[in-house]
Amino acid sequence: MKRRKFSAEFKTKVTIEAIRGLRTLNEISSEYEVHPNQVAKWKKQFLTQAPQIFNDHRSRKDDKEDKKVEKLYQEIGQLQVELNWLKKKTGFVS
Repeated sequence: MKRRKFSAEFKTKVTIEAIRGLRTLNEISSEYEVHPNQVAKWKKQFLTQAPQIFNDHRSRKDDKEDKKVEKLYQEIGQLQVELNWLKKKTGFVS
């Protein structure tokens, strides 16, 4: 038996219907031809990840930028150390 793949839109539609609670999981799963355990899993996943939708994404970008800047400063420092070492070895004075 081939494994079925569901689109995000389909999962969202089924999950929202399950969250509404107007029908049982068995009724919903019968209508959409999905196992009740799968519907329950999608519902749980949706409810645990829903708060992340409203997180301030700017703070995540700031963290990424900070890490990037930190890495660049580290590279600059390493290059300066290597340059000073080469100057010392070659006797080059600036």
